[in-house]
This record gives sequence, structure tokens and C-alpha cells, in this order.
Amino acid sequence: MKPTSDQPAQTSASPPGPPPKARTGFLGWRMVGVAFIIDFIAVGFFFYSYSVFFKYLSEEFGGVRFNTALGLTIVNAVGALISPHLGRYLDRFSIKKIMTAGAVTVSLGFVLLSQITALWQFYLILGTFIALGTTAMGGLASSKLVANWFLLKRGTALGIATMGISLSGLVMPLVATWLIESFSWRGAFLSYAACTFFLVSPIALFFVINRPEDIGQQADGITTPRDNESFTPSPQQQKTTTRDILTTPIYWQLAIIFSLQLACLSPTLTNMVPYATDKGLSVYDAASILSFCAGVGVLGKLVFGWLYDHYSPKLAMLISVATQLCGLILLMRADNYLLFAVAASLFGFGMGGVVPLQGATVGGLFGRDNFGKVMGILRPSMLPIHVLGLPVSNLIFDFYGSYQYAFYLFIGAYLISTMLILNLNISKPVNKI
Repeated sequence: MKPTSDQPAQTSASPPGPPPKARTGFLGWRMVGVAFIIDFIAVGFFFYSYSVFFKYLSEEFGGVRFNTALGLTIVNAVGALISPHLGRYLDRFSIKKIMTAGAVTVSLGFVLLSQITALWQFYLILGTFIALGTTAMGGLASSKLVANWFLLKRGTALGIATMGISLSGLVMPLVATWLIESFSWRGAFLSYAACTFFLVSPIALFFVINRPEDIGQQADGITTPRDNESFTPSPQQQKTTTRDILTTPIYWQLAIIFSLQLACLSPTLTNMVPYATDKGLSVYDAASILSFCAGVGVLGKLVFGWLYDHYSPKLAMLISVATQLCGLILLMRADNYLLFAVAASLFGFGMGGVVPLQGATVGGLFGRDNFGKVMGILRPSMLPIHVLGLPVSNLIFDFYGSYQYAFYLFIGAYLISTMLILNLNISKPVNKI
């Protein structure tokens, strides 16, 4: 009989043979720390920095914001297209090797970005080195690593691991601003290349352990056979083929819910610095607003991960969307630094729940042995909606000279997401010990 997804199974990353000798001390939290650092760099060095680079790159290539926005859209699109293949590889092969290869690829991409002289070069490097490298290095890979090591505490563990994403948003806008003003945007890209290569590559190569079973441990640090019997796999955890996953209704419900949120979240963050400077704030003040947004997201990740584990995934998702919506509405009304800070903080708190809730929900419903596959195909499934947010918002700006009409579209998307969550049939995926 085939093992269920949240029970130990032999994989190509764990070849058959005598059981490994157990190491003392549960190493799952060390893997959370590894994911934290890698997510900090994978997301902070590109996504959160992109808002600061945005105007400099726009000026370099003719002052049309749509052209610069399209670069991030290309990264998201290519990342989505390769995610199904990467997800299957992560379920079957070494996470360590995939992460290391991704870090080296990103490093080379940043070096090449520092040398670009034409828009087509910008798009080409983003669509190859940056898209491939960031997808393999963080996000999907780091979530898969944490999901392998935790079952009962998966929401909390993913919340802590993805705090690296929010913390990067707290730190990197100000760091990026300082690097650009001190060394130019080209010098900033070179700094990112060196840090990625000399920090992430060794961490991935020497500290990542694919699964607890590889070193004789169990998920969550479980040590007694009776604990393993407390798990009740959901029916979806028995599904292993892509066709089975794609015919599961709840999969498509989740895809639409999270794609609508990402379609609003990504352009709001990317345009936050340009939007704030358009309203009269200095570049440093605008960068600090983005830092407030991401910094409060650190708290959001902890809170929503805890809510998932101890109360209800549905409740956690509703609160996350509601606070994003309130923050966005207040952001539309902001006309001074204090209001911007409050609006960004509220938006950031709700935003903090999106990534850990997505990973925890997928892991709980489909199991860790299907996690990479489901997360991999989820990204292209969300792409048609997700990819629209950034280019559409900047087309609106180029036409009207304002982001206000884009914000109205985002409000509508959040309301639709809320209604879908209310109709979502989901409960705690595993029993408490």
C-alpha cells in the first residue's frame, strides 16, 4: 500500500538502505533558520529592492514606468512557468543542490544586471538568471524544506521562516537607497551579487538537510510511535498525480483566492516608493514607509501562523484579507508621513499572512510528499490573475498620472477574495497531539 503524504516515504533524495543513526537534538528549527536567511536574500535583494530601483531604472530606459514594471512581470511569469518542474524536482531530488545552484545563478544575474545598457538586456537577464535563480533558491524550495520537517507545527514554522521575507522588506529598502546613492544602481547590483554568492551558497551547501528521516529523526521532533498515530491524513493527501490535483475543487478555490491577493499585493509594494514620492515624500521617507509595511509583516507572519495551528485556517485567511483591504483604503487617503506609516503598517500586517497561510494550507491538505508538486503547479495556475496587477497599475498611471483607479480595482479583488474564503470548506488538516 502506498504511504500517505505525511508519513515517511523513500525518495530519490533518501535512497533505500539501513536506517540512519539518529542525531541528538531536533534540527527542524535549524532548517527554519536556514529558510529565514535564504528567503531574506531571495526576496529582499530583488522584490523589496525593486521599488527603490524602480525610478532609477525607469529614467535609464526612457522614463516610462510600464517598461520597468514589465521586468518584474517577466520574472513572475517565467518563475510560474518553471515552478511545476521545480516542484517535482524538489519532491524527488536534493533540496540542498537545487538551492545552491539557484544562489549561484542569482549571483551571476546580479553581475550581469550591473552591466546592462539596453532594455532588452534587462528583460533577458531578468527572465533567465534572476527568474530561474530566485525560484530555485527561495520561496518554493525553502517552503518545501520547512514542510518536510514539520506537520503539527507547520503553520508556526512557516510563519517564522517567512519572517525573513518581511524582515528583508524592513531592512532592504533603506539599504538599497543607501547603496544606490553611494555607489549607483549598478554598484548596488554588484553588492547583491557578492552577498548572494558568499553567504547563501555556503549556507545551502553545508546546512540544508532534506528530510528529518535522512538523519534518523521525525517531523516535529516526534520520538514515540504513539505520536505518529495521531495524524489523520485528508483525502487529498492520497493524491499523487498532477491530474488528480487539478481535478480537486479546493485546489482551484485556493488558486483564485491567493492569486487575487497577490495581484493586489505585488503592485502595491512595488509602487509604494514611487507613489509616496509622487505625494511629496523624500526618497528616504518613502523607503522607510515600505520598511514599516514589511516590518509589521514580521508580526503578521507569526500571528497568522499561530492562528492556523491553534484555531482555524479560514479565520486566519479572513483576518489577513480584511487588514490588507483596510490598509489599502487608508493608503489611498494618505497625504502625509504619519498616515502613510499607519496605512503601510496595517497593510503589511495582513500581507504577512499570505505566504505562510498558502504554504501551510497546501501542506495540510495535500501532504509534504506532494507539497513541491502542488506548490509548483499552483504558481502557473495563479499566473493569469497574479501577473495582471503590476503592468495594469502602471498602465493606469501612465494614462491618468495617478494610481487611484488601480487601487479601486484592488479593492474589488480583495472583496471577491473575501467572498471566496467565506465559501471555502476547510478545517484543521491534522489532529492535535
